[in-house]
Amino acid sequence: MSLLTKEQLRNFISENNIQSVPDLYTSLKNLFKNTIQEMLEAELSAELGYERYDKKDKDTQNSRNGYTQKTVKTQFGEMGIDIPRDRQGEFEPKIVPKYKRDISGIEEKVIALYARGMSTRDIHDQIKDLYGIELFAEMVSKITERIVPEIKEWQSRPLEKIYTFIFMDAIHYKVRTDGHIINRAAYVVLGVTIEGIKDILGIWIGENESSRFWLGVLNELKNRGVEDVLVFSVDGLTGIKEAIQAAFPKSEIQRCIIHQLRNCFKYVSYKHLKEFSKDFKAVYQAANEEIARDEFEKLKNKWQNLYPYAIKSWENNWDVLSPFYKFPEEVRKIMYTTNIIEGFHRQLRKVTKSKIIFPSDEALEKMLYLVTMNVLKKWTVRYKNWDIVLNQLIIMYPGRLEKYL
Repeated sequence: MSLLTKEQLRNFISENNIQSVPDLYTSLKNLFKNTIQEMLEAELSAELGYERYDKKDKDTQNSRNGYTQKTVKTQFGEMGIDIPRDRQGEFEPKIVPKYKRDISGIEEKVIALYARGMSTRDIHDQIKDLYGIELFAEMVSKITERIVPEIKEWQSRPLEKIYTFIFMDAIHYKVRTDGHIINRAAYVVLGVTIEGIKDILGIWIGENESSRFWLGVLNELKNRGVEDVLVFSVDGLTGIKEAIQAAFPKSEIQRCIIHQLRNCFKYVSYKHLKEFSKDFKAVYQAANEEIARDEFEKLKNKWQNLYPYAIKSWENNWDVLSPFYKFPEEVRKIMYTTNIIEGFHRQLRKVTKSKIIFPSDEALEKMLYLVTMNVLKKWTVRYKNWDIVLNQLIIMYPGRLEKYL
């Protein structure tokens, strides 16, 4: 498409007597309307095979049959255009499709604004200010409903047969249901493929976090094609270990060290917190499990009498806290904490922070899906040193990865 020359622009300004920005806007609006009108005429001419008033080249029984006026929404506001008709009713214009009254791309803009966490009222004001088009709350909701089938398709799509790591955690929101405000959990599953790429495998809206719900999620992952997972990294939810073992009995479970520390710190007096934390650093930064055990015994002898429950929580969960010790730093960084999924939650909160209460589960689901799609666009690079990580996993879990490579 060639640009207008300066001379053509001067002529346009002169012919339309443009002396201000509003004059320019009005002229562009008229130009846009006339262009659309000419494109409709050209479409019908191509359909019939002859130009208007040029019947000598006519080779069809069909012919023009007047116009139907239609009001459409455009980036220049609402405008009336004349849709040409053919006598046999076969003409279906592409520039202004049948039954479509919005040719501005407004729907895409509404969805983009919704994905940034804007309220329906804010979207109404923004669209009105920019395009002079009234979009009330009901219309915004109707537009965003367009993505509901898309969400269902994404949520049920086939998954990879194997994931090297899967991280699971929930983020909580308030939702209005039957006139009551209740707490809802958005269960998030983040997987790492054998190529080292992160992906959100699904988001499920349910009651407050429970092992029973997680088991349903895990079974759904299996139904969508997941055959094996090497390592699950999770927080300390009661029963989640049993849920994973029931669905994926061969998988290793790594409890998040950071979550574990936070949980045991609640038993420790503030005046001892810094020293206690420093002592535990020697435990979780140990070169191997044997050294970690020795450091833990030293810590236990020092703090057992003061904080028995803090010590007991590590002893009771050692089997799910210790798997990462057998790996080098490159693998440990990935699996010892659920920070990666907490980082994703921060992205969700950044957008949803203005929403104190969601009007329904569906409204929450739409928002989380749109934010997720924006985040996934950035997840195109594999984990650093993935070649080292993959070789370690192949050796540590013999026979489980090779057939998928």
